[in-house]
This record gives sequence, C-alpha cells and structure tokens, in this order.
Amino acid sequence: MHKSLGRLAIVAVALVVLPLVWLCRPAIKPVSALTEESDRTDRKTDNEDKRVIIVGAGISGLCSALELGRAGVDVTVFDMSSVFGGHAVMSQGGVSVVDTPVHWQAGLEDSPDLAYGDFMTWGEDADAEWVRYYVDHSRQDIYDWLVQLGIRFEGVLTAPGNSVDRFHQPVGRGIGLVMPIYRECLKHSNIRFSWNHQATKLLESDGRIVGVEFRQLRDGTTRNVRCNYVVLATGGFQSNLDMVREFWPQDVTFPERILAGSGRNSVGHGHRLAQAAGGRLVKMDHQWNYFTGIRDPRHPDSNRGLSAANMHGIIVNPDGHRFANLHNWAKAVMPPMLKQDRVTVWWIFDEASKSNFSVSGSEWASFQKVERLIISNPDLVTQADSINELAVKAGLPPKNLAATIRRYNQLVERGIDEDFYRFGPDRTEYNNTASPKIQTPPFYAMQAWPLTRKSMGGVAIDRQCRVTDKNGRPISGLYAVGELTGLAGINGKAALEGTFLGPCIVTGRAAAWSILGKSPPGPVSAGGSTQNCASCHDVKSLINSPREGFWHFEQAHRIALDRKRDCLQCHAELAPYSEHHHQMDPLALTTTCAQCHVAQE
Repeated sequence: MHKSLGRLAIVAVALVVLPLVWLCRPAIKPVSALTEESDRTDRKTDNEDKRVIIVGAGISGLCSALELGRAGVDVTVFDMSSVFGGHAVMSQGGVSVVDTPVHWQAGLEDSPDLAYGDFMTWGEDADAEWVRYYVDHSRQDIYDWLVQLGIRFEGVLTAPGNSVDRFHQPVGRGIGLVMPIYRECLKHSNIRFSWNHQATKLLESDGRIVGVEFRQLRDGTTRNVRCNYVVLATGGFQSNLDMVREFWPQDVTFPERILAGSGRNSVGHGHRLAQAAGGRLVKMDHQWNYFTGIRDPRHPDSNRGLSAANMHGIIVNPDGHRFANLHNWAKAVMPPMLKQDRVTVWWIFDEASKSNFSVSGSEWASFQKVERLIISNPDLVTQADSINELAVKAGLPPKNLAATIRRYNQLVERGIDEDFYRFGPDRTEYNNTASPKIQTPPFYAMQAWPLTRKSMGGVAIDRQCRVTDKNGRPISGLYAVGELTGLAGINGKAALEGTFLGPCIVTGRAAAWSILGKSPPGPVSAGGSTQNCASCHDVKSLINSPREGFWHFEQAHRIALDRKRDCLQCHAELAPYSEHHHQMDPLALTTTCAQCHVAQE
C-alpha cells in the first residue's frame, strides 16, 4: 500500500511541476510547436543550403545526424552495413554520467569536480579540456537528451576508478540505447540512410573536403557524392588485428593469441581516409583491451571473441595462482597478464556463483542462452566435481590451484583480502567486493585470452571536432567523432567504463553544433549561470511572497536555494541563453522531480 502511494506521489509531482514554466513566460507554446517554428526559421536562413555526409551509422554518427536534421540540414548517412547502430547496438549500452536523477534516487552524491578528479587520475593521460567539458555537460548532453528521446535507465552500476557509481544502464542494453536515436532520425525526411556503402576516398577542392567517393559493396559500383561537410563516424580499429599489432605499445610484447572483440567494421577505414586527407593520428598505442576473451561459439573458425566473466569467481595464471585484483578490471589485470610467458588466464568458480556468469552484449541478456552456448560447452568451459579433477582437465597444476582456492576461502572468512585488496575494511585500497567461498561442486574453469575492445587513440580533432593536420590546423569541411577520434582522449590510457558510448554521444552532437555555427550549451555544474538568471528572476523575493497557485513553485525553489543548486541543474535546456528560444521543456523538467521526491518509505 505504501509503495502504491509513493508511486502516485511521483505521478502527482510530475503533474504539479508544470507550473514552473510560468517563471519565465506568462504563456508558453508547446515545445513541439516551438521546435517546428525554430526549424522553419533556420531553414530559411543558414541551414537550408547545407548538405552533410556522415560516414557511419553507429551511435556517434546517429547523434550528429539527428542534431543536424532537427535544424533542417540535408543529411545522408552512409554505412558499410545494411543496418544501423554499429558496435553500440551489440554492447552493454552503459553510459557514464555525472550527478543525475538516478543518483539522487539511489541516495548518491556526485559532482563534476569529483568526476574530473576520477577521470584524470584513472586515465593518466586524458585530455584535460575534453574531460572538463564531459564532466560538466554529461548530465544535459547525455542523460537529459536521452531521456527526452524515451530512453530509460534501470540503475547505476559501479566501475573501477569511480568515487561514485556512474555507469548508467539503459533498459534493453545497447539496442535500448541506440534504437530510439535511430527511430527519431527516421522521423525527419531530410535525414536519409544509404546502406552497404564503403567510403573509399575523400574528395578535395581548393583545400576543402567537398565530398566522398563510395563503393557499393553489393554490386561493386562506385560513385562520388558532393556535400558541404563530411563527418567521419567510422569507429575504431580494434577488429583489425594487423593494425592493433602495428600500434601496439612498444614496452609490451604482442601476445601470441589475441581475439577481436570490437565491431565487425571497426577496422580503421576512417583512420586511413583522414590520413589521406592530411589528418593526423595521435596516441594510437592507447588501446583498451580486456582479459576476458573467449572464442565466439557461433564463429568457431574465426578470430572473433566475446567478453565473458564471472565476477563472483577468481582468476588464476597458468601456474594456478591469483596474480591481480580482479575488480580493478583491465587496468590492474592486463599489465601483469601481458608479462606472463603464456598470456592467458583461467576463471574459476563454482555452482553457487554460476548464475553470475555473464557475457557482454545486448544479445546475451538471457542466462539460459549463456548457459547453453558457453557454460555447457566443453570446448569453452571445463566442469568437474573436485578441484583436483578440475585442475587436471584444465591443464593447471593441481596442488597450486587447490592451495590458491584454500587461501582465497580463508581470506573470505577473515573478511580481508591481504593479497590483492579485492575486499576488506572500508578503506580506499579495498573494493569491498568478495565472492562467496568457492566450495560448492561442480566446479568450473574457463580459459580466456586478451580481447581487443576500444581504440582510445585516433584521428586528431579540435574542440569543435574538426579533423586537424600535423600542424594542428583544422582541415576545412572535415569532422570526426566517436571512437575514430580515440573518444576525444577523454579516457587517456584507462577507461572508467561507460566512457565509450558517452563520448560518442558528446562528440557526435558537438560536431553538429559546430557545423550549425552554434555554441554548445553551458555547463550544468554550479557557478556557470545562476548570476545570469538572477539578473532577470529574483527567486528569493518570489518565494518569500506567497501567491495563490504557486505553492509547488515556492517549495521547490526554496529547497533549491537551501541546497545551493545552480539554476541549470533543473533548467539545463535554457542554456545557452537565447532571447528567441528561452523556453522551458516540461519533459526535461520531469527528470528533476527526484531531487526532492525519491519515493522512499
């Protein structure tokens, strides 16, 4: 009964919150009408003659297309595949976002400054300016924008290196994240898609990129398509193992066996196109690879791999010993793994934790499918009724493996991982995440190898996502977004997770704003806008003079002032200020209700 009342309260709040729109205007037109009116104005001026080609229909390309299409630009998206979404559709779909309603509902406190420290510390070589932009704008550029498109998040998860949980998991994983963006693109007649086309050359005239040469993959024909701007959104290069080897970090030996775990078309086409046009490649050795690679059972004769793990088990090296903190993920595991004589690991777990086994990707959400194709597949997972038998079958030293598990179980009993700080007292060096004891037969062992994943170096861009040459000058008419740019250097050498798709969205939209001649919205974080708002709106006086029909307005703004919240934390859509488009968005406003109402009993 109490839960039902809580839900009703949330609905009531969403309905009552609408009077807030009276703060700026006595009467406001519907948002859709305003958008249409704005688009008509734009089309009559600068945007009606703009034609943009976007190469790649992954998430970054789709975000650019939608932003441009909404402004009336003629957009054509070309892709090598016959379907949208790139690798993002197949991914877990999580995005790293700072200080959102999901945080408030979970009772978590976050801030752009806290996130900035995490990004810079964990990434080691991250681009400070892009990181600053990302942490200041992720709430509005990612979360608010996605929510307005109908995307919903089912929770916020932890990831190594974050002081606060920031991995926002969308309902439906990758397909649940990308599909609404694509569907919104399809609503605009000025956004078109052309499938099965590979960009083979950028066309140049008088020092400017003016089009693209394409090859139709199904019939082999070629054609040139002219435009005003080209946006390259072709993804990374991690599925091109020759290219991975070419740019492999010089201080680490390339492993004897490595699996390709990125998108099928993430083979470096965009890098070569940009280079041929004079673009520069930067930090190509910043490659984010996993230690969780297993052969894809659906393609047993290929080098394709899946990322599979059971975070409630342990990992051991070929000698049967633990060697790293599993929960600090690739940053902790990959360096010592790559120094081993045999670059491989085994996951060890038991029947009690089997249900926690997972495979990354939207098509692996069903545990029944995971169990049928992977756990029960003797070519991938070894099963035995005793640790000794398991070791023999897996090719591990039986005495060493038995001693390792015995030691681990003792540490679980004590409540402190004295060996690798995986769990223990509430101190910063511990993750405080212990699996249960490994003691319930049958026991399982899964061998895994390095798995290529994300390119965190790539085509050099400036802050407007324009491709730059060896002298740092922008190449006229040419933009690059998403993983092709190494995710704008936001991750540096190590990722906080959720920081792949997030930067794809941010750079995709930023490139569109640059083409449109618009400045990006101002930051949501405190300090950027309150003073400007106060020059027109004396909120303190308004809430101290009670008025009939303004009860909720007064209560909400009193709380906001008490908590010293910046105006744009609730009204992000009002930035940057424009006299002609200074209108509140009721849909965006509903995402702020949880600041006061979290429906907790």
